[in-house]
Amino acid sequence: MGAPPGYRPSAWVHLLHQLPRADFQLRPVPSGFAPQEQEYQQALLLVAALAGLGLGLSLVCIAVYLLRFCCCRPPEPPGAKSPPPGGGCVTWSCIAALLVSCAGIGIGFYGNSETSDGVSQLSSALLHANHTLTAIDHLVREMVERLDEAVRTELTTLEEVLTQRTELVAATRGARRQAEAVAQQLQGLAFWRGVPLSPLRVAEDVSFVEEYRWLAYVLLLLLELLVCLFTLLGLAKQSKWLVIVMTVMSLLVLVLSWGSMGLEAAAAVGLSDFCSSPDTYILNLTQEETGLGSDILNYYFLCNQAVSNPFQQRLTLSQRALANIHSQLRGLEREAVPQFPSAQNPLLSLEETLNVTEGNFHQLVALLHCRGLHKDYGAALRGLCEDALEGLLFLLLFSLLSAGALATALCSLPRAWALFPPSDDYGDTDDDDPFNPQESKRFVQWQSSI
Repeated sequence: MGAPPGYRPSAWVHLLHQLPRADFQLRPVPSGFAPQEQEYQQALLLVAALAGLGLGLSLVCIAVYLLRFCCCRPPEPPGAKSPPPGGGCVTWSCIAALLVSCAGIGIGFYGNSETSDGVSQLSSALLHANHTLTAIDHLVREMVERLDEAVRTELTTLEEVLTQRTELVAATRGARRQAEAVAQQLQGLAFWRGVPLSPLRVAEDVSFVEEYRWLAYVLLLLLELLVCLFTLLGLAKQSKWLVIVMTVMSLLVLVLSWGSMGLEAAAAVGLSDFCSSPDTYILNLTQEETGLGSDILNYYFLCNQAVSNPFQQRLTLSQRALANIHSQLRGLEREAVPQFPSAQNPLLSLEETLNVTEGNFHQLVALLHCRGLHKDYGAALRGLCEDALEGLLFLLLFSLLSAGALATALCSLPRAWALFPPSDDYGDTDDDDPFNPQESKRFVQWQSSI
C-alpha cells in the first residue's frame, strides 16, 4: 500500500518493531498491530511488567546495600571526631547522581513537549478532515435545495407561461428532468452523512486524554526536580531531617519513575507496530466503524493512480446534466422571451441558480478529490509516528536516568547523613538554653560535683 505524502517509517519504528514479543506463556507473538487480540495485549502487558521487575530488583539491591552498610560498618573508635575515610566520596557520588537526575528531568520536559506536539498535530489533522467532510455535506445539501426550489418555482412558473407552445413546454420539462437527475446524483456524493464516526469527536477525546497525560508528566517532573533541589540543599546545610524526608520522597519518585517507564515502553512498542504498517489497520477499523465501502476508503487512504475515484461517474453525469440545462435555458431565452416577455424573470432566476450551482459544483469536485483528506491522513501519521514516538522515547530515557540516579542516591544518602556532625540538629540553639542537651549534661556534672 502506498504511504501518505511525507511519511516514511523511521529507524526507531523499524528497530522497535523487530523486538521479539511473547504472551504470558512466553509463546512468540507476531509483531503486527492487533490490539483487539488477547495475545497481543498480553505481549504489551509483559513489556510493561519488565519495568515492575526492574523496580523489584532495584529495591532489593538498595535494601541489600543498606543492610550491609548498617550491619557490616566497622565500629568507630571512642572519642573520634573526624569523619571516617571515604565520606567525601559518598557525598559527591550522591551529588553526581542528583545532577544526573536533573539532566534527565530536562530530557523529560523535552520529551513531554514533543509528545504533546505530535498529539496536537494528530488532533489538528482530524479537525481539518472533519471540516472537509462537513463542507462536502453542506455543499451537497445547498445545491440539492437550490435545484429543488428551482423545480418547484421557476420551472413550474415557466411551464404555465409557455402552455401555448407545446415544444417550449417540452423543453422546460426536459430541463426539469435534468435538474431532478442532478439532485439525485448529488445526493450520493455526501458519503459521510449519517456515519456514526465523527473525526471531531475523536479529536476532542484525544485532546482530552493528552491534556491530562501532559499535566501528569509535568507534575512528576516538577516533583522530582523539587526532590533533587531539596536533597542538594540538605546535603549542603548538613540537615539530617531534611535529607531523611527527601530520602523517603526519593523512594516514592523511584516507584513512579519505574511505573512511567513501563507505560512508556509498552506505548512505544505498540505505536511502532502501528506505524510500521498503518494503512491496513486504519482501513479495517474505519470500514468497521463507518460501514463505508472499501472503494471509497481505498481512494482516500491510498490516493494513487491504481485506485479510481468512486464518485467519477456521478460527477460526470452531473456535469453533463448541468451543461444540458444551460443549453436548454439559452434556447428557451432565445425562442420564448420575444413571444412571452413574462418568461424573462423565471429564466433569469434559473440562470442565476444554475451559475451558483455550477460554482458550488466545482468546489465540491475539489473537496471530493483524495488529495485533501489524504494530506490530513499523512499529517496525522507524521504527528503520531514521528513527534509523538520521539517524545515517548525521550520520556523513556528520562525514566531510565531517573530510576538509575535515584537508586544511586538512595544508596548514598543514608551513608551521607551518617557523616553529618552530631551538633547538626542543635546548631541553631543557644548555648545557655537549659533544653540544649550539651548544657543539660554540664548541669548534671556540676550537681554531682557538689
